[in-house]
Amino acid sequence: MSTLSFRNVWVEYGDQVVLERINLEIDSGTFLSVVGPSGAGKSTLLQLILGQRRPTQGSVLLDGKPFPAEPGPDRGIVFQRYSVFPHLTVLGNVLLGYELAERAFTARLLGEPRRKAIEKSLALIEAVGLDQHRDKYPSALSGGMQQRLAIAQAIAKHPRVLLLDEPFGALDPGTRAQMHALIKPLWRDLKMTIVMVTHDIKEAFGLATRLIALDRVRHDPQAPERFGAMITYDLDLTRDSAVPVLGFTKAEAKSGHKTLERN
Repeated sequence: MSTLSFRNVWVEYGDQVVLERINLEIDSGTFLSVVGPSGAGKSTLLQLILGQRRPTQGSVLLDGKPFPAEPGPDRGIVFQRYSVFPHLTVLGNVLLGYELAERAFTARLLGEPRRKAIEKSLALIEAVGLDQHRDKYPSALSGGMQQRLAIAQAIAKHPRVLLLDEPFGALDPGTRAQMHALIKPLWRDLKMTIVMVTHDIKEAFGLATRLIALDRVRHDPQAPERFGAMITYDLDLTRDSAVPVLGFTKAEAKSGHKTLERN
């Protein structure tokens, strides 16, 4: 369980500002949904947490410490497309996570350590509902099964933070409902912090304990790329009705747009 902090984070690509003034505290054990229009910087936010990208200005912290400059085992990620190894079986894909954790260079365990890793892998495979498919290769699995495998693979190392980048967007409605029924108990049981990007508002409200929306509230017709997306809504979804976590509303963002400057 880990606390994530964004402190006055800006991200720029050349002359284009993608994110600006991102100030955010994500408590341990939060299930955070991130929504917003295309191009609002949702995936960039995940890349900052994963360590794939560094902020142009500001800092991203994990438990008060800066992230390493590269992805690490403390952060797992599941993408929309199934990021599993096609040449490994279901068991092999999950087992690899344990082998890499113990033997980063050889990725191979022997004897008693291997037996224990297999036991953990089988328990995780059962938890995601793939115990009857343990010896199958990904090509023999449906899309929903492959995504279950990707989730098992991502959490095999017990990451402190799990990132979900539109993980259910390519699934049909029935399979998506099954995945929703899977991910929430896993989140509760493993006590992870989850940050999920989604375009599905119903999904965002149905799974998360907190929701933020990103959007561009400042516009300049002469220089449309010079303003980035900001947090326009920050809602606590643990109440009977969604309420702002920080009392921040879109109206306040609009009314204050003329005074926003970098610190």
